[in-house]
Amino acid sequence: MSYTVPANTRIGHVHLKVSDIDKALAFYKDLLGFEITQRYGTSAVFISAGGYHHHIGLNTWHSKNALPAPVRSCGLYHTAIVYSQRKDLAVILKRLSDARYPLSSAADHGVSEAIYSNDPDGNGVELYWDKPKEQWPCNEAGNLQMVTEALDINSLLSELNK
Repeated sequence: MSYTVPANTRIGHVHLKVSDIDKALAFYKDLLGFEITQRYGTSAVFISAGGYHHHIGLNTWHSKNALPAPVRSCGLYHTAIVYSQRKDLAVILKRLSDARYPLSSAADHGVSEAIYSNDPDGNGVELYWDKPKEQWPCNEAGNLQMVTEALDINSLLSELNK
């Protein structure tokens, strides 16, 4: 029996195992700007954007002081954080650059513009902005054709002057 997930279904949150709550908060709260909504002692914290109960959970329940998971193993590839405006992505890119926080890559996917990094525990993080749907690349049959091309960093940063 076939089933299709309803169109309004969404991913509610991601919960990450981290080695150190304060180190994780320095990235997610202090650098990316998420707000703490609740703490569970010293072993877990929930953070969000815009007052939602939580978009990201961080815990050390099974990972306190642990090493990052090996790159060549099963697990989370990355958490994707989507910004509603291109300028917001430019702001985050500048914050990361000003903090000299390393990026792993940047790309124009045709449907979105994205920058990639890792949190302090090696968890991948994609920060992106979706282009308007009418700009998404499609083939002659109308099928979506995502790409991975170079991101025009200067064009993105020019959003800061608008």
